Amino acid sequence: MRDSINIFDSKVLKKTKVDDKNMVGRILKGDERALNYFYRHYNHSLYTYISRKIGQKEDIEEIVQDTFLATLDGLRDFAFKSSVFTFICSIANHKIIDFYRKKRIKKIVFSKFEEVEPLLSQLFGPEEALDGEILKQKIKETFSKLSPSYTLILKLKYVQGFTVEEIAQKMSISFKSAESQLFRARKAFTFVFNYGK
Repeated sequence: MRDSINIFDSKVLKKTKVDDKNMVGRILKGDERALNYFYRHYNHSLYTYISRKIGQKEDIEEIVQDTFLATLDGLRDFAFKSSVFTFICSIANHKIIDFYRKKRIKKIVFSKFEEVEPLLSQLFGPEEALDGEILKQKIKETFSKLSPSYTLILKLKYVQGFTVEEIAQKMSISFKSAESQLFRARKAFTFVFNYGK
């Protein structure tokens, strides 16, 4: 019992190679040490893998976290037909594709409103052009219901493309405050966009 508790301690890790099936089995049973090991063991490699395809540090970190969460959700169905890291990378690839798709859509929906419709037509195809018009109107309505500070920070980020650090400088606030305000602004935008209030 003592060995099973200590097997994921950092000193033991240097001497012991933990087998993937054993590690996954422990994670699925709720073993927190196995989960911590899993994260420490794959975090650097995953970060490096994603950083080859994504430029911004904060985006890389977000995709790393999303990938780990999705991996944990998928471990129960993992059949060990590949290595655990290959499985993680396949999930990361989907997250990277999602990231670029969302980034492209964000760029479109937060751009000048008169340009949204033709861009949406290019993105979604002519059969969905009407949806683009509806979306454009809905975005206008959403912004009109947000506080000016939320509208400002969202436009700085998604229209003008500033990093969180640059936004903090422009607004004369700390990085953490800018990050927090941006998080709340996105949440408010999503809520108003979905529920209209």
